[in-house]
Amino acid sequence: METENKKGIGLLALVAIIVSGAIGGGVFNLSNDLATGATPGGVVVSWIVIGFGILMLVLSLNHLVVNKPELSGVSDYARAGFGNMVGFISGWGYWLSAWAGNIAFAVLMMTSVDYFFPGVFQAKNGSLTILSVIVVSIVSWGLTLLVMRGVEGAAVINAIVLIAKLIPLFVFMIAGIVMFKAGVFSAHFWQNFAANTDANGVIKSLTWSNMTGGDLFGQVTNSLMVMIWVFVGIEGAAMMGDRAKRKSDAGKASILGLIALLVIYVLLSLLPFGFMNQQDLANTGQPGLVHILNAMVGGWGGTLMAIGLVISLLGAWLSWTMLPVEATQQLSDQKLLPSWFGKLNDKGAPSNSLILTQLIVQIFLIVTYFVADAYNVFVYLCTAVIMICYALVGLYLFKLGIQEKKTSNIVVGFLAAAFQILALYFSGWQFVWLSLILYAVGFILYALSKKEYGGKLSSVEMISTVILTVLGILAVFGVYGNWLGLQDALGIDGNTLLVAVVPLIVVTFIVYFVVRADINKKKISNK
Repeated sequence: METENKKGIGLLALVAIIVSGAIGGGVFNLSNDLATGATPGGVVVSWIVIGFGILMLVLSLNHLVVNKPELSGVSDYARAGFGNMVGFISGWGYWLSAWAGNIAFAVLMMTSVDYFFPGVFQAKNGSLTILSVIVVSIVSWGLTLLVMRGVEGAAVINAIVLIAKLIPLFVFMIAGIVMFKAGVFSAHFWQNFAANTDANGVIKSLTWSNMTGGDLFGQVTNSLMVMIWVFVGIEGAAMMGDRAKRKSDAGKASILGLIALLVIYVLLSLLPFGFMNQQDLANTGQPGLVHILNAMVGGWGGTLMAIGLVISLLGAWLSWTMLPVEATQQLSDQKLLPSWFGKLNDKGAPSNSLILTQLIVQIFLIVTYFVADAYNVFVYLCTAVIMICYALVGLYLFKLGIQEKKTSNIVVGFLAAAFQILALYFSGWQFVWLSLILYAVGFILYALSKKEYGGKLSSVEMISTVILTVLGILAVFGVYGNWLGLQDALGIDGNTLLVAVVPLIVVTFIVYFVVRADINKKKISNK
């Protein structure tokens, strides 16, 4: 009989974490982002492809949550399947992805506020103003302090926020259905286009042509990162499995969350194609749904959507403040990070992990002042890194299927992993390369955990650490030298990267000495 944690998070709250975490910011830019690279027909095919790939991931998670209840979250699956080093890479990547998503939320929130005060909170190139950086820093620290008061309590607040933020989205759906024009929607449904843009990236005209197989493939790849981004968070229930009332609730929540998200996303992405032509939709400013609803029903619509977006982002930001520290706490419990990361305060929250994560977030919040189109930079970083974690989930189920000689698990695991790997190859490998700079920080802490528990890096781990760290260093030079077009692909230049790397090195040294002192103190007390 399944045991019940009476103080844990219930099924509905787990679904709220998934839906609230996923419906954060990307959905409000979904239609206009997709319109820059795909026609309605291409979007429909893309949803079929992406929906299938995400379904395979959810089925993998669901199977593992129910049948491997002793394991907790994506890093534990990677560790159980492929060893401690791979488990650490998955868990550290999950942590990295979650706080990168928080930065994207911060940028989009200020973009929404800028709707009411044009030019005050966002510069024309997409970077944040100094005032915005101050505001989001205060909000970020406030959410961290809230979670430090207890993760379960924060989850209840998250469920309440979910209800409030869905209202403007449903208003948009109703308005979109009422104002839908079949002729506009079908005008270029199954065609390809080439955009003629000006120096600021605004589309001046579109040249249409018949859709070929290669064109369709291009439209699908153009849609990959945008669509996968809006599903990031679907694994939230699995990551919170230890805090659920019942372990099986986490698996059920994943399926229910996916169904809800698919219905919402398909409607929100396709309805605007029946209201605006392709060029106008692609040129719609951020946040897209704010400006589209404003065009549909007038100023009150834009105001309602902007307010809803702020609420939505706060809810998603809250969820994603919880998820990264769950990852570091689990790594600590698995002895893949020093025990310092797993220390809980009197409210049961991992306060050390929260503070460290917030310090890293603060560094990159400052960076948003220097980065043009900051929102998309952090969206792509977040999405690319977590796709590695997702791929390892599929590979673990694939391995289990072979061991258990269960064909269904072999097929589902293989398809889940193959989808993530191929999508990453076609759309975001540059961001994975950049992320190795932050993995280098993690490897230092991984080595400290070995020291704390009386072990040492194996020869394979040592070689892997050296290779990945060298690649991370090369990524810095690659951005400076614009190797393989990295500056264009990443949207950052060498000087901007330096703004982040220098304080990151300082924080790394501080944390290293703090953790090392904690380890030495324990050794002395144990003598």
